[in-house]
Amino acid sequence: MDHVAAVPAGRAAGNGDLTVLLTSVSSDSHTWNLVFLQLVLEELGHQVHNLGACVPDELLIAESERLQPDLIVVSTVNGHGFHDGLRVITQLRERAGLAQVPAVIGGKLGIDGPGSDGSRARLMSAGFDAVFDDGTGLTAFQSFVRQLTTGVAS
Repeated sequence: MDHVAAVPAGRAAGNGDLTVLLTSVSSDSHTWNLVFLQLVLEELGHQVHNLGACVPDELLIAESERLQPDLIVVSTVNGHGFHDGLRVITQLRERAGLAQVPAVIGGKLGIDGPGSDGSRARLMSAGFDAVFDDGTGLTAFQSFVRQLTTGVAS
């Protein structure tokens, strides 16, 4: 999978004991994608904290610091995910306690189609551990999650 960075070492989470923070970005009011991803993650046995739609950056940062999740999942389908994602991941990575927490983004990240402008590479370079644009499919996301471990940030 060319969209996935190295998975950090830690305690294996194969049995589904991750704490996952699921969120959208501030400009996206869609919720169906969040509900779907929450169900997928819960089926894998993980505990999901779903912040919902139109999440202000400050709330995402505060909840990430409070929960210290094993994984942050940013989902967006409004076509502004690339720009919002760059802003959000920069803020997350600036926090010492969140710098190593695996973070992924997925959905409709732009209006020009999946990966058409090098957005995947730029999002990975900015700090996301994986990018799942709308052409990727769910299997790649599930495989990434299954490889994660708990307690990475601590």
